Amino acid sequence: MSGSLGTAAVLGAGAWGTTLAKVLADAGNTVRLWTRRPELAEEINGARTNDRYLPGVVLPGAVSATADPARALHGVRTVLLAVPSQTLRANLESWREHVDGDATLVSLAKGIELDTCMRMSQVIVAVTGADPGRVAVISGPNLAAEVAAGQPAATVVACSDSGRAVALQRGMATGYLRPYTNADVVGTEIGGACKNVIALACGMAAGVGLGENTAAAIITRGLAEIMRLGIALGANSATLAGLAGVGDLVATCTSPHSRNRGFGLRLGRGESVAEARRSADGYVAEGVTSCTAILALASSYGVEMPLTDAVHRVCHSGLSVHEAVALLLGRSTKPE
Repeated sequence: MSGSLGTAAVLGAGAWGTTLAKVLADAGNTVRLWTRRPELAEEINGARTNDRYLPGVVLPGAVSATADPARALHGVRTVLLAVPSQTLRANLESWREHVDGDATLVSLAKGIELDTCMRMSQVIVAVTGADPGRVAVISGPNLAAEVAAGQPAATVVACSDSGRAVALQRGMATGYLRPYTNADVVGTEIGGACKNVIALACGMAAGVGLGENTAAAIITRGLAEIMRLGIALGANSATLAGLAGVGDLVATCTSPHSRNRGFGLRLGRGESVAEARRSADGYVAEGVTSCTAILALASSYGVEMPLTDAVHRVCHSGLSVHEAVALLLGRSTKPE
């Protein structure tokens, strides 16, 4: 299968960025992968591995790594942004002079910016001045380790410009990853950001010994509040009932590979937020920070998000996990 993107740049060599670099190469494209650490670039170019973030995976020869963003971006018309949501703005400000004026800019981060309550596509437009039609979002039930291992998966490519969406779709399609296009950027981003917070809640519940009934209730009620927020922002409810909503939510809330669920699990077992961060060993649980911005965004639209509020209070206000669970289960009864 031949890719339609030619040479693409992936900026950020964490687990998902490295996985997408592999996917693009497997689809027939040439990929430049930017990493912050020169020694990681040397490992990728020499051993074809990224053992810290994607152990056991051999990267294709079409992936070359560099610690120089100018080199990664030179002449490239497709740029995938794979840095954490809270660092995207600062990174983009240092990269924008090297970005082609008509490049498709693709967000892989799932979060809401803390100070501005902006979605990642809005941050990209604000920093680069790009037309919103040049900005795409990739989201869905895409646990990096499983995709990198070639296990069958599907993802959503959301962009208001259907031509760019289809080009990305064709350039990413492999025997194991099936991309679907969608024009609903808002819904795709809201689903991706909010599910991390609900996964934290699922992890917390599992950490205190609660079972599958509780997890199912958290996932279902979590979806309800995600849909309330998404629809208030103009999202299509069908997006949130699909891969970028329900699909991503279920995968992140139930998988042992999920960083957010794992972080919540450690909190439920009695670790403090600081201890859980140390246990995460450099992996970012986006929901811990994003829950603050999501709650502020919801408040500005008059949307109630009790699960998100409970997670926020555990992570930032000292509420114990046991108190949070009691608070949620003790809410007044009403029709669903």
